[in-house]
Amino acid sequence: MAEVFKILFIGDIVGRSGREVVKRFLIDENKKEKYDFIIANVENASHGFGLTQKNHDELLSYGINAMTSGNHIWDKKDIVNFIDESPALIRPYNYHKDAKGAGYKIFNNKIIVINLLGKTFMPPIDCPFKALKELIEKLNQETNLENKIIFVDFHAEATAEKICLAKYAANLGIKAVIGTHTHTPTADNKIIENKCAYQTDVGFCGSTQGVIGMEYESSLKRLITSIPERFEVETSYPYILNACEIEFINNCATSINRISFEYSENEEKESED
Repeated sequence: MAEVFKILFIGDIVGRSGREVVKRFLIDENKKEKYDFIIANVENASHGFGLTQKNHDELLSYGINAMTSGNHIWDKKDIVNFIDESPALIRPYNYHKDAKGAGYKIFNNKIIVINLLGKTFMPPIDCPFKALKELIEKLNQETNLENKIIFVDFHAEATAEKICLAKYAANLGIKAVIGTHTHTPTADNKIIENKCAYQTDVGFCGSTQGVIGMEYESSLKRLITSIPERFEVETSYPYILNACEIEFINNCATSINRISFEYSENEEKESED
């Protein structure tokens, strides 16, 4: 008998605007009941940079099972006080082995969620290709990967790097590679080699009126002057949630669909393709 399993992956949550639209989608619209497992990228969830304990707990209460991150994971300094105790939070695996937190977690003895950081236009980091291969070899020695769904959030800038890693990951037996970081959803959702779900970037959650979730004026000033400027999270409506849903049958990815849910004070609209 075929076993069907559905995962929802929510793109980078940016500040209060992002948290609000996630709550609207999962709780008020009761969408969380559609899915067996929910993953979200949370590295921008607290005022656009990093994650606080308060916001970590808030997002857990919405039904999010696993939280991935990226290069902004360390921006809130108190992260070191709770990252080791979190049942859900994952930092990029290819940071130095002495970094706080875990680069992957196994949930319900069924789902392995791995977080990786790209090399192109990113801070110095261990090679994600080498790190992923070594991790899969390690996991193969510790558990039976045949009955697991292995999911990778690849937080990276360059499209070519993301596509190449996805193909590499598919050959390692990984069942989903979803890109984050650019905050702009791509239209290339597909199944690689009939087994691995892929999308170059899932997008973000936050205000549609800013610049990838941040206020236009501060973004403009920084780009014109090249002088560091404090970014503020855009809070004007409408808000958007970008996500993807992946269906697995007998632990193999069979479909991936993009989700775009828009919310304003007066209306909610959802599209799915």
